[in-house]
Amino acid sequence: MTATPGPAPIRDESVRVRADDGAEADLRMIAPSSADAPLLYWLPALGVTARSYVAFAYALASRGVAVALHEWRGGGSSDRRAGRHVDWGYRDLLRRDLPAGFGAARDVLGARALLLGGHSLGGQLALLSAALPPYPPRRIVLVASGAPWWRAFPHRHLVRAVLHAAPVIARVRGYFPGRRLGFGGNEARGVISDWARSGRTGRYAVDGIGDLEQALARCRVQVDAWRLADDWLGPAASLDWLLGKLPQAERRVTVLDDAALGTRADHFSWMKEPARLATAIADAIDGP
Repeated sequence: MTATPGPAPIRDESVRVRADDGAEADLRMIAPSSADAPLLYWLPALGVTARSYVAFAYALASRGVAVALHEWRGGGSSDRRAGRHVDWGYRDLLRRDLPAGFGAARDVLGARALLLGGHSLGGQLALLSAALPPYPPRRIVLVASGAPWWRAFPHRHLVRAVLHAAPVIARVRGYFPGRRLGFGGNEARGVISDWARSGRTGRYAVDGIGDLEQALARCRVQVDAWRLADDWLGPAASLDWLLGKLPQAERRVTVLDDAALGTRADHFSWMKEPARLATAIADAIDGP
């Protein structure tokens, strides 16, 4: 009698990544045994730790996609915590932390086809990173993402007020107390300033990084975006505004409702029930 083969083993390991200014965090990699599996480097949402996406990563790995879970500076395994004397912004995330993480993932998992993806703010920073050297991915995967441009939201004047108030709160406190306020984590002043500026103006501008709007306009990457039907934090107009910055990119948007997702189609519920979304993403990566 021929034995039925069991599921392929999944590799799960972490390495400590050190940025060029000394900041450190763990990079957790969950990958199928196949050495040629594509690598999705995943960027969390604002205030969400890497370990929150472990179930999602396992679901993708079981479908043939390797995943590297990035840890944002200031959260989870990071050795930094935002405070009056400890600050950073998008420039540090894009120019220091992400290149260090990409290099570590390649060192451990090899030179696989690189995809970059993210949830919410992670998706925005994935696109910004894709528009910058030195690690251009061949594809971007967005989940529940979009630009924070205040005019793209139904309660636009409330959103605009938040975008003005958040940097002020962060300056007064020395950091943004997101855990207490129920939005994001305890965030660095610089991160909140960069986020709020993009929300107020509808444009991405980061001190020390050229013209990001022009870089996005030149970007030819393929983008697969999944919008969730009941996600008030990622409405259609927000995603449209973000993707509109990429006129030369190949863009594909899929809207998932509760039935398609197998859980409530909002900003966070899919993280606890990731199987159907992981299947959709794996199928898209495997397709044209």
